[in-house]
Amino acid sequence: MNTETLNPKVAAAKVRPAEVVRKYGPFAGSDTINGVSFDGHNVWAATGAALVAFDPRDGGTVRSLAVPCDAGTAFDGTYLWQIAEARIDKIDPQSGEVLASIPAPGNGTDSGMAWAEGSLWVGQYRQRKIHQIDPTNGNILRTIESDRFVTGVTWVDGELWHATGEAGQSDIRRLQADTGAVLERLQMPEGISVSGLEADGGELFYCGGGNDGRVYAVKRSD
Repeated sequence: MNTETLNPKVAAAKVRPAEVVRKYGPFAGSDTINGVSFDGHNVWAATGAALVAFDPRDGGTVRSLAVPCDAGTAFDGTYLWQIAEARIDKIDPQSGEVLASIPAPGNGTDSGMAWAEGSLWVGQYRQRKIHQIDPTNGNILRTIESDRFVTGVTWVDGELWHATGEAGQSDIRRLQADTGAVLERLQMPEGISVSGLEADGGELFYCGGGNDGRVYAVKRSD
């Protein structure tokens, strides 16, 4: 399948400050967050050597899976998907068993990841791209370009959002998925970077805080 490349338009985007309503962590044995996901009950944080599930109501750790996790994390309703260097692993969330692996589109330069419409959506950090890929073989189905480094990807209410980070400023952007146009920008507070992004299906985003080892809950709308 031919790859379709879409160039975003940023000028007309609505801009407002992001409202951080809660923070979690740092988590035992780690000082970094590389990706986040949400399974409907627990938030999963990729801490490098382990995927840590915590209850967002009280921040308590529920489970820890000793798997490589150096970038984005996604949940498809049954399984976890985790970027591990140049591959993406499909993981049983109960046992931590790796059930299958596919090549990552960036071959080790990937960042955030999400599950939507039966596909994985994978960010490439410095290449400033988001790829829709086939979860059975890793083939790229579509590519959306950004004008900023891509540090996280999520879908909510049929809309694609991605996190960015560059020149000391991070934000969360709502895109028009068919054109790549930036419709809205939430600017994160100074000093908070975003490394992994996931919506809870309601009014919150969960954002990895990179090297501060925390996960932040951010309001999606006013």
